[in-house]
Order: sequence, then C-alpha cells, then structure tokens
Amino acid sequence: MTKCFGLQGFSMKKIGLFTLMVLLLGSRLGNSQEKKLEPFVVAYSSVTANRVPLWIAGDTGLFEKYGLDVKLINIAAGNVALSALLTGDVHLITAAGPQVVAAVPRGAPLIIVSTNGGSLYQLVARPSIKTVQELRGKVIGSSRIGAGTDFVLRRILDKLGLVPGKDVSLIPTGLSESEKRMLLMLQGKLDATLAEPDKVFQLVEMSGEKMSVLGNLRDFGIPAPGSELVTTRQFLKDHRGRLKNFLMAYSEAIGLGRRNKELTYQTFKKYLRIGEPKLLDFTYKVQFLESIPAKPYPREDAVQVAIEDLAPTIPKLKEMKVPDFIDVGLMKEIDNEGFFARIQK
Repeated sequence: MTKCFGLQGFSMKKIGLFTLMVLLLGSRLGNSQEKKLEPFVVAYSSVTANRVPLWIAGDTGLFEKYGLDVKLINIAAGNVALSALLTGDVHLITAAGPQVVAAVPRGAPLIIVSTNGGSLYQLVARPSIKTVQELRGKVIGSSRIGAGTDFVLRRILDKLGLVPGKDVSLIPTGLSESEKRMLLMLQGKLDATLAEPDKVFQLVEMSGEKMSVLGNLRDFGIPAPGSELVTTRQFLKDHRGRLKNFLMAYSEAIGLGRRNKELTYQTFKKYLRIGEPKLLDFTYKVQFLESIPAKPYPREDAVQVAIEDLAPTIPKLKEMKVPDFIDVGLMKEIDNEGFFARIQK
C-alpha cells in the first residue's frame, strides 16, 4: 500500500511537472510566434483617401495575418521621407512618381513596387468661363514651379494648344492645397486652377460655390499623377519575402474595402474626419473605387509621363526607360499564384 501510494505520489508529481512544462512551452511558443512578426515601417506624407488601404490593413489585422509588425507613420514629403528611407529608418514610403524619377538619375537607389493610385484632378475655372477655349488670355494658377500640379497643367495646356507665357499666364501660387487655390480663383485673382475632385465637390455641392468644371485628366487623355509605394533596391534584394507579405496584406485591404463599403466609410470617418453622407459616397466612388487599382501594379504610364516631363532638365533621363524605376516582379508573382482570385472568395 505504501509502495502504491508512493508510486501514485510520484505519478502526480510527474503530471504536475509535465503540466508546468506544457504551460511554459506554450508561453514560449506564444512569445516565439509574436517574435515571428517581422518589423516593417511605412511612411506616408499626407492624410488623404488613397491611404485608406494602409489603414484598413492595420485596423483589421491583415498585416499580422501576413507575419508583419507594421508601423504606419506620417512624415513630411520630399527630402524628409527620402532621407528616412535611404537611412533605413523606414522600409517603404509613399512618394510622387516625378520625385522618384528625378532622384534615381542622381544616384538614389529607389524602386517603385506598387501604387496608392492616381488622383483624377479637375481643371476648374471661374463660372463665367464655360469652355477650355475661353482660357486663352487667362491667368491659371499652379502650386509651385516643378510641382506635380505644374507639370500636369503644362500637359493639359499642351493638349489644348495653349502655350504658357504666350496664350495663357501660368503662375505659381505657392499653395499646395487646391482648396486655397480655388478660393483665390473665386476671389477673382485667378481664372482657373487644378483641384482634387473631393475639394471641388465640397465647395460646389456642399457649400454652394459657383465654378466651371472644364474636365478631368481622363478627359484630357493624361495619366493621373498620384502616390507610389517606394523602397530601396537593397531592401528589395535583402527582404523580398517581407515586401511580398506587405503587398499581399495591402492588396487584400484594397479588395476588402471594395467589398465592404461600410468598413471603408468607417475608415474615412476615423482618419479623414469625413461624416457627411454625400461626401462619403463621393470620396468612396471617385477616390477609392476609381483611383486605387484592384491590382496595385506600379503605374508604368505615370512613370513614363514623369520621364518625359523631367527629361529637359535632367539630361540623363533621355537614356532611361520605365523599367529603370519600377519592379513589377512581386506583383506579378502574387498575381500568378492566384492570390487575387483567392481573396475574392
């Protein structure tokens, strides 16, 4: 009997020890799983509708689903963002295509791997101007010389056969916010300018301001400038798997936002502080569905336009082609694996 109790006691001790080991092992496995989330830092420069897939992926756990611990940070555009990327403080940034096209020939090892989509800017004018032909002899305001809106306006004017300095006056206002340029126009200081469609909608449909919408970039046959997803060539080489996982999470967020309108609306409300139903509808339709591609491949047409625009001031660009600035390999790999078909199920 004593022997039996001894064996029983020994058995219970073993069970207790085994249970403790299982608990410890489970805890360690849990910690190990947490450690398996790879760090990934993404910097974006403005709080705009085309950032919505990033926020959806973050809020719904898609980044974690693909093994990433993603930090989304808002920093200034231009040299600040580029410096952060080149020093390795961030792994991927949102940047305008022309900015990348201008930096690469000067030695910056940048590569575009995806896109946030383009903005279908609208050419707007004072209400007395009804057609593009009536722009002759008028004053048109851009943001700054060399800025995206400046290039786009020059392309529009070229399509219309209007030469800046001869047929029209194209002046830099120093204002990057299109709503401020439109206010100058409504005050009679400009005759026309380029504006984001949601800002036009707010002024015309919601505030009752009068102005003429002469067309958008699609009407003029011009690729929409926008925001590209950019990393360094070294990071692409060393961490290709991590970038692929990010692009899968990002692409799934786009699909989720397309299928679940209410989720996208909630994201607009949270990050853009949009609450008015008409503006929500408009932003969703124009700046999400129409602007962000379901398959976010790098936009070759937008890069080509940037090359053509900048070549006169950067001679080396005349020897360069679109593949010098983009890498479609990861998106093709994801696509060929049937990823987009799977996330629709």
